[in-house]
Amino acid sequence: MFSQPATMTTKDFLALLAVVIIWGFNFVPSEIALREFTPNQLGAARFLLVAFPAVFFIARPQIPTKWLVWYGATQGVGQFSLLFVALKFGMTASLASVLMQCQIFFTAIIAFVILKETLSKALMIGMGMAALGLICFAISVLGVTGTQDVTVAGLLLTLAASSMWAASNIVVRQVQSTGASYSPLSLLAWSSLVSAVVFMVLIPFDAPETRWQWLQASPLAWLSVLYLALFSTGVAYGLWTLLLTKYQASQVAPFSLGVPVVGLVSGIVFLGEQVTWLQWLGSCLLMSALVFVVFNGKKRTKKTVLPSPATAIAEATASQD
Repeated sequence: MFSQPATMTTKDFLALLAVVIIWGFNFVPSEIALREFTPNQLGAARFLLVAFPAVFFIARPQIPTKWLVWYGATQGVGQFSLLFVALKFGMTASLASVLMQCQIFFTAIIAFVILKETLSKALMIGMGMAALGLICFAISVLGVTGTQDVTVAGLLLTLAASSMWAASNIVVRQVQSTGASYSPLSLLAWSSLVSAVVFMVLIPFDAPETRWQWLQASPLAWLSVLYLALFSTGVAYGLWTLLLTKYQASQVAPFSLGVPVVGLVSGIVFLGEQVTWLQWLGSCLLMSALVFVVFNGKKRTKKTVLPSPATAIAEATASQD
């Protein structure tokens, strides 16, 4: 554990900014790839490229198989199948990057219900702000000031994907409670294998005319998949994990607040997506809620749910040093 915060070097600061940009831009290649792949095909391709050849060089995490399967089912299949369906049928990349950050509040709610953890005052205020933001999105998609690019189904699917991300955070917290020692990179690699297998099993359920789109996909679609697997998962996650071994989580986690900002801007700039004034208002409320929770998190007590937008696996990395 760290005795006191270390001064972050310029090189590490730039590395963190790179991670934020890579993760924020992540939704653009997802949208591009889904123009040619089905959600199941994109999920299988992404996680196959993450798992192989990593599983040949990284030892399996020494945790019970059930937790490995649960993590792959929630973080991989649950989160990304729902997100990819949403992006394909009723959600923009720019707004998805913002709405997915609701995972911090879903994590708190699940931990409150299942783990009996208490909610900090900051979290409760943040939830109220986030709820107002979601109301703005709901009014927008119901047709008051919305666009056809975002639908009710797309909004609900994205929130469901965010809740699955939250569920994966709880899985990691449960693994931590067992006292198991493992490398987060090994958990990522081997759970990706689980996710890839499930997505491959689901591909035959795609419409017959779409099952072999892998063979017909354009170079741009495959470059998008490579970005998701190699840069978003491999490079960015590797840098994030490395930085958490050098600095306290409280120093690193606030940088993740930049991810939805980059995602919002990149969707507008690179995909030409439209954002209505109500959606802007909802986005500002959600991001303000995240900022409020993160910078009031230092006042939490031992039994308070950790108010950080960083995933529980990131916090687990720091706790093992």
